[in-house]
Amino acid sequence: MKTDKWNVALYSVRQISWNLLLITVGSVLCAAAVNGILVPMEFFGAGFTGIALVIHYLVPAIPVAGLYLILNIPVYALGWMFVGRRFFLYSIPGAVIFSGALAWVHLSIAIHDKILSALLAGIIMGLGSGIILKSLGSAGGLDILSIIFLKRFSIRLGTTILVFNGIILVAGAFLFSLERALYTLIYIFVGSQVINLVVSGLNQRKAVIIISPQWERISHEIMDKIQRGVTCLQGWGGYTGKEQRVLYTVITFRELSRLKPLVRKIDPEALVVVNETLEVVGHRIGNQPHW
Repeated sequence: MKTDKWNVALYSVRQISWNLLLITVGSVLCAAAVNGILVPMEFFGAGFTGIALVIHYLVPAIPVAGLYLILNIPVYALGWMFVGRRFFLYSIPGAVIFSGALAWVHLSIAIHDKILSALLAGIIMGLGSGIILKSLGSAGGLDILSIIFLKRFSIRLGTTILVFNGIILVAGAFLFSLERALYTLIYIFVGSQVINLVVSGLNQRKAVIIISPQWERISHEIMDKIQRGVTCLQGWGGYTGKEQRVLYTVITFRELSRLKPLVRKIDPEALVVVNETLEVVGHRIGNQPHW
């Protein structure tokens, strides 16, 4: 009994340490992008960091790190109501770690071209934010709002970030200049794409529909060779009116390259339709985020 309790405690410590490590690494990357590129180039930034940067440019005496921490306070009320408690509790140290990184991580990135700076900042920030979201928590701010929209409305993380930041760009364009807003737009768009790639990326599932007279053989081959479940749906040909079977299966991106030649070998005339998925909830094949 004592051994079991010790193993559970050890697992919990490892899990907490791993997730805090992800949050820390991601926060350091994001802070490097902010202090190394965004501030020197006077870009606006994204999310709550963007709001903090706009305020900082208007009142330079107010530090970005302190502003970010203050802006997160009302968001945590929403996080407690709409997001999982575990995610919320991990996000509290996440916001503190990210604010600390903004205050202490200052790197000099020697890129003078503004377009290249925007591209690099988007890559670094997207990578850092994606790593943070791969943990069981977040760095607070827009991350929490993005998770709420994903859980309640199935809106992609990057999409929420892109739309929200559009508001910041409009405000920045009016307060400062349209040129700075356009450079920031490049940074935000690249960052949102990298976030989607890091969070879902190659783990994104594909929903496949197969229509073929050889449906039974194809079904067995998928279950045997690819080891994925197959659902047989009853259908009718719209023109012929003949009854036929429609196969439906969900596979990983990597398995798609094995599925297509498998079907083509059995029936070269088979109709194969591959659809993107946002989330898949289920045993073995599921890829629903853990928030």
